[in-house]
Amino acid sequence: MASIELKNAAGEKVSDIELTDAVYGIEPNMHAMHEVVRSQRAARRAGTHNTLTRGQVRGGGKKPWRQKDTGRARQGTIRAPHWVGGGTVFGPHPRSYAFKVPSKVIKLAMRSALSAKLADGEIVAVENFSFEKPSTKQAVAALNAFGLTGRTTVVIADDDVNAFLSFRNIPTVRVIGASEINTYDFIDNKALVLTEAARTRIEEVLA
Repeated sequence: MASIELKNAAGEKVSDIELTDAVYGIEPNMHAMHEVVRSQRAARRAGTHNTLTRGQVRGGGKKPWRQKDTGRARQGTIRAPHWVGGGTVFGPHPRSYAFKVPSKVIKLAMRSALSAKLADGEIVAVENFSFEKPSTKQAVAALNAFGLTGRTTVVIADDDVNAFLSFRNIPTVRVIGASEINTYDFIDNKALVLTEAARTRIEEVLA
């Protein structure tokens, strides 16, 4: 089984803990991670783009000139697609870009992401943060103690309100509860910080 150092909020080693191989020790499946991340990003698209068809553009109700004897091509409306200011053919309209990925693939992608992060030494395990009250200053101090710079994802217990309020104002940190875990947040960072409560919950869900 893989092992990792368990630290306290001051960055000091507390002990070594063993990690479940079924979650942290598999061969990363790049295709699964790609599909899941693509699905997540597609679901976030607004899809509010819109163009007007020839029937929706204002004006053009009158025939521009008579059908015959002008020497010009026959025209029915100045709002036809080939006219300047006319409608758009096959243009985009509001729609959802979301598509489904099987739950087994979603879990495989998360296990792959965690295994890759551990192999790259980008996972930090911490007992807990135990903030008596919300404090961004203490949260920054904790990250500095871990030697973390750049984008960081912090996964905490769902009910750890003080930790959530402490980390959320740090521009480079994304803080999520254990019930919100997802592949994109696992890999879109330089380091992944897991509290013991979050790590336990992750293994329960993914093992």
